[in-house]
Amino acid sequence: MALINLTDIYKTYQMGTTQINALNGLNCDIEEGEYVALMGPSGSGKSTLMNVIGCLDSPTAGEYSLNGKDVSTMSDDALAQVRNIEIGFVFQSFNLLPRTSALENVALPLVYAGVGKKERLERAQVVLEKVGLGDRGDHKPNELSGGQRQRVAIARALINNPSIVLADEPTGNLDSKSSYEIMQLFDEIHAEGNTVVMVTHEEDIAEYAKRTIRMIDGKLATQLGVT
Repeated sequence: MALINLTDIYKTYQMGTTQINALNGLNCDIEEGEYVALMGPSGSGKSTLMNVIGCLDSPTAGEYSLNGKDVSTMSDDALAQVRNIEIGFVFQSFNLLPRTSALENVALPLVYAGVGKKERLERAQVVLEKVGLGDRGDHKPNELSGGQRQRVAIARALINNPSIVLADEPTGNLDSKSSYEIMQLFDEIHAEGNTVVMVTHEEDIAEYAKRTIRMIDGKLATQLGVT
């Protein structure tokens, strides 16, 4: 069975009197260990799909199986637990706590997992070293460059050894040199066996992935006969 199995997924939003079908009967499988780029024009549904895959949102209809669990009908509390165990998130805007050190930012998911402080900080230090920031643990986000902040965010995403790493425009706020370094890091993460799914609008960034999924009108382009 695929790590991510989406079957006939719909996501509908009500905007006043207008109904918007952000996902429109979408079918998609992503295997364990894949490195996938998700692309499409604005309004194609890629961010909605990312939110569904990441258990940040539930589909209006359809079935979503993640690592063998049917998560499409789970409660909010159950979804929060799945997110913390199965999924590591990397965002365009980093989403770091500004008054908290890099080490404590990385350790944060372990707080929700109930891990003791000593073990949390030890594990966070190991992951910070993995992303090349072992000597920056006591720095706050405003004392780090954009590329370093994204490395901290990636370390935080990896801290729980998730089944899948989701990256939403991970180079969107970075210069070209920092973007290259971050994408090299994703290559390393994938080479170690992690499943990576990345939303991007940049073709050169998508080329780092091993497979590109293109979306149009809430479906995969291939479902609409477009390649």
